[in-house]
Amino acid sequence: MSRARRAPTTAPVTPPTDLDAMLKRLHLPTVRRLYLELARRAEGEGMPYQTFLELLIAEEIAHRAETRMRRAVRAARFPFVRTIDDFSFTFQASLRRQMLGTYLGLELVTDGRNAIFSGPSGTGNTHLAIAIAYRALQHGYEARFVSADLLIGELSHAVHLGTLDAAIAPYLQPHVLVLDEIGYLSHAADAANVLYRLVNDRYLRGKPILVTTNKPLAAWGQVLHDGDLAEAILDRLLERGVHFEMRGRSYRTRHLKAHPVEGPEAGLTAPQV
Repeated sequence: MSRARRAPTTAPVTPPTDLDAMLKRLHLPTVRRLYLELARRAEGEGMPYQTFLELLIAEEIAHRAETRMRRAVRAARFPFVRTIDDFSFTFQASLRRQMLGTYLGLELVTDGRNAIFSGPSGTGNTHLAIAIAYRALQHGYEARFVSADLLIGELSHAVHLGTLDAAIAPYLQPHVLVLDEIGYLSHAADAANVLYRLVNDRYLRGKPILVTTNKPLAAWGQVLHDGDLAEAILDRLLERGVHFEMRGRSYRTRHLKAHPVEGPEAGLTAPQV
């Protein structure tokens, strides 16, 4: 008569008794750092257990959000960080905050909305593009900043090497791409070709691009050396996008005032940059 085979037994797992070790194992560095101090405070104030736990978890969540934002900002490669609250809508009277509407919300990414900010240097184009991209980071999305001259040069070089697909890939991945200063510098001869490839690939994926330029849109054909492709690029950007035309003098020289002078230069004001 055969005996029933018994299932192999294993020794019970003994959980660690060291709270600090358990928190380390759970990757809760902020709770590890604060729990002793908060425990003493809770004892002294008669804090309910639930309140004690809520405070600890809230601190952990806040720390993780702060860490994620630092990493996201580094990955975005912003030349500087600006927020929408930093922008002076009083000085730049051609734009109201309400006009940005859903560009500051989730719809920027979910609806794939592009924007072109055009105007003279110092009127807030780059500030606004970075501020909108930063808000997207706060919503949990990824962003990338690149100057148009650097991007076009990099992609143009990749065309000659036969590596365009690999070169363009990092600019297709982020949810939001900031393409800064189209037309500020002279672009490569095949600028329209490589820029069209980038814009079209992101257009097909429904991923937004925020563009800044100091040139009128009608001049893009000359700037990019191909009027037909420039028109195709603008067509894709503006199908789900808006053109914000910035006007006025430079915010950087707002402290300068016009001084009366004698002679042929009379009537000239502070230079624009």
